[in-house]
Amino acid sequence: MSATESDRRDLSLLDDAGIAELLRSARRIAVVGASSNPARPSNGVLRTLIAAGYACVPVNPRETEVCGIPAVATLAEAAAALGGTIDVVDVFRRPELTEEIAREAVAAGARALWLQLGIVNWETARIAAGAGMAVVMDRCTAIELRRLPPG
Repeated sequence: MSATESDRRDLSLLDDAGIAELLRSARRIAVVGASSNPARPSNGVLRTLIAAGYACVPVNPRETEVCGIPAVATLAEAAAALGGTIDVVDVFRRPELTEEIAREAVAAGARALWLQLGIVNWETARIAAGAGMAVVMDRCTAIELRRLPPG
């Protein structure tokens, strides 16, 4: 059995019901890799999350402001800006860059790590899950939010 097959067997990602519960219970979301460019998917997702009532902080050291919100460079700064625990760390970064983000999320005390559509890294999932965080991979928060039943 390959390491990837073993990784998949040993880790539990949130299913549809778990994702729905996470999105219903979350209030504070850090969007890692958020861009001020309106053509970028991270910008559209951030706008969707804000419109849905989430308190969001863009995390990108190359940005000063995204969607009218001051950007921060780290998840520790995001936690401080949100005034408490980060419920979801929503990641728009290449898979090979996500392991360090998972470590930062653990250090910041985040509840969940969400790797956006097209982003899969089993070591990242292992880091987050090993610290008790819920994990979502290869799914879009905006799409999943739209799938939630009203109420």
